[in-house]
Amino acid sequence: MKKLAYERPIINKLNTGMPNKFGMKTEYLPITHIDEVSVKEIIEKHGSPVYVLSEKNIRATYRKAKKSFTTRYPKVQFAWSYKTNYLNAVCRVFHQEGSWAEVVSGFEYNKAIANGISGDHIIFNGPDKSVSYLTTAINNGSLIHIDNYDELYTIIDLTEKLEKTPKVAIRVNMDTGIFPQWSRFGFNYDNGEAWDALNRILINGNLELVGLHAHIGTYILTATAYTVAGTKLADLATRVKEKYNYVIQYIDFGGGFASKNTLIGAYLPGTDTCPTFDDYAEAITSSIINSNIKPEDFPTIILESGRALIDDAGYILGTVLANKRLADGSRSMVINVGVNLLFTSFWYEHKITPAQKFSPYTEHTSVYGPLCMNIDVIRKSADLPIMKKGDNFVISRVGAYNMTQWMQFITLRPRIVMIDPGGKVHVIREAETNKDFDLFEKIPDYLTKIN
Repeated sequence: MKKLAYERPIINKLNTGMPNKFGMKTEYLPITHIDEVSVKEIIEKHGSPVYVLSEKNIRATYRKAKKSFTTRYPKVQFAWSYKTNYLNAVCRVFHQEGSWAEVVSGFEYNKAIANGISGDHIIFNGPDKSVSYLTTAINNGSLIHIDNYDELYTIIDLTEKLEKTPKVAIRVNMDTGIFPQWSRFGFNYDNGEAWDALNRILINGNLELVGLHAHIGTYILTATAYTVAGTKLADLATRVKEKYNYVIQYIDFGGGFASKNTLIGAYLPGTDTCPTFDDYAEAITSSIINSNIKPEDFPTIILESGRALIDDAGYILGTVLANKRLADGSRSMVINVGVNLLFTSFWYEHKITPAQKFSPYTEHTSVYGPLCMNIDVIRKSADLPIMKKGDNFVISRVGAYNMTQWMQFITLRPRIVMIDPGGKVHVIREAETNKDFDLFEKIPDYLTKIN
């Protein structure tokens, strides 16, 4: 029988909760399989760490969100937010489901075109649109969401050089009763700036005003904020109809729907506090249906939801590197997943689950990544069972932003795999190697030799 490693005894603070006859209930059960595929086998074949995406989960979540809106409103169109996760395989799953593309850069615009999306099904957002990409978007008939007056005047100038009429909308920011108010993007509704921009577009005559857009923030926990946004956007659409006898074709509510992750410092878990798709749908559709817009003029509702559609489908699998006791006697665990791969650990308390059987006894543990940086903290404190060096774990709900905001810092970025609905594992992005970086580096001649 193998001798157990010595653990110094500690005193744990008693936490209240629902005990059973054996004492306090363990927080987690092990995650040994994802979509019926063994976690250990994925790690053995594809390395550790490794990202895993569930295609079945992506499609099911999308269909659930779409149903919530289409059962309440006749005209709904989703547009996949590329910045949330722009892996081509992920984007194509959403496009197969009928989603358009929403992009915020020329790089993303090119990816959408390469993924087979026609120009008129691309929404071009963001404050950084070069003249070159604006020209491309105009020629392709893309929907350009204007962020500021300089961009508006640039587009007006381009109409004198191009033969096509730009299809434009304006992005509107406003007070919806939540904090912080996103006011850096678009034209403000409350001070009249948005109305002024609309008038300038409509009197110009060389631009086709097709929509209104608002992205009120991120991780919105109060669905009624969308009711406020919808009411104000509907007011602009009504005023446009009254003054110009012109009908706005669509109202784009952007994204911001919360996933089920738990924010750092939150009292209750995200699974208990985040609104459902039904909650968001009820708030948004009611704002249009109950407005002064006539039913025959009802606009299409466009949704650019990202995080809520993909977060639950993503996992990162990894390995325990070491266990340590800190100076105050508390436990810490070092894993091979750092903040360079899990950027969202700066604002989420990610669920970390052992991938094998474990002891029912848990202890408050600080979880650190492998980076030689003090900020590399995955969880400041998590109630975890004791895991030994070499044990595997699963971090859940990592599908949004971690594969676009990740960094090549100290460690190379790992492989990403997707499990299809039939249970087959596909590599959708290879792990990086040193050769990938040598390809872009140049060494001056005088440094080619080292004495």
